[in-house]
Amino acid sequence: MSRPAPILLSALLLGLHWPAAAAPPTAPGTAAAGAETASPQQPPARVPPPARLVFAVEGSVKGLPYRTDAELVWTHHGGRYEARQEIRAFLVGSRTQTSQGRVTAHGLQPERFGDRSRRERTAWLDFERGEARFSAGAPPAPIEQGAQDRLSVFLQLGALIAAAPQDHPAGTRIELQTVGIKGADRWSFTVQGLETLDLPLGPTPALRLQRLPARPDQGEQTAELWLGTRLDYLPVRIRIAQDGGDRIDLQLQERSSP
Repeated sequence: MSRPAPILLSALLLGLHWPAAAAPPTAPGTAAAGAETASPQQPPARVPPPARLVFAVEGSVKGLPYRTDAELVWTHHGGRYEARQEIRAFLVGSRTQTSQGRVTAHGLQPERFGDRSRRERTAWLDFERGEARFSAGAPPAPIEQGAQDRLSVFLQLGALIAAAPQDHPAGTRIELQTVGIKGADRWSFTVQGLETLDLPLGPTPALRLQRLPARPDQGEQTAELWLGTRLDYLPVRIRIAQDGGDRIDLQLQERSSP
């Protein structure tokens, strides 16, 4: 059985690629406490407090089902943040992703993204030069202000909405340039609306976002993300489905201090 490659609790345990899309819009809101005033070019954000999230995971790869747990630890202090997620499963293997960087009025500004299975591969984001560099040997990629990595992007989505939830009704589209270990893509999410989920943690009000494949004729995946409206807009569920039948579903079962 081949080993899939996840993207965060990004749940891309399926190891799938999200392609480019159009340029991102700006969104209104209120700035993160203690950070510099937000500019019109980037939307303000409100990052969540530090947390440890444990997810129950179930899915299937090449027709073989599996169950396991995943953990996301998110901390920040003194204008710096660190996020670490890990998932392990028999036959599926293990994966650890890390993101470190700055906390600004606009949310997260990642500086280093690490992705480790058998060995770690790294991306460095240099916003002064406007480029990302990669240990995997790929050429540098241009990045824009507000770019995220494949771990920080899910925290940044929640931070943007938390700053001004009233400005993100159903139908709102949020686009973020997202850096992986070999390049930068544009990820686009559409707000679907509020739901109450029956999670292992218990009944949980959440805002559902959906990402449809940019090129459905090429068999790309669909993805759904739920952000807990009473849990600081942290991810509480992530569900990914691939055209070939591979799927993964992460549901929050525990939240605690890191």
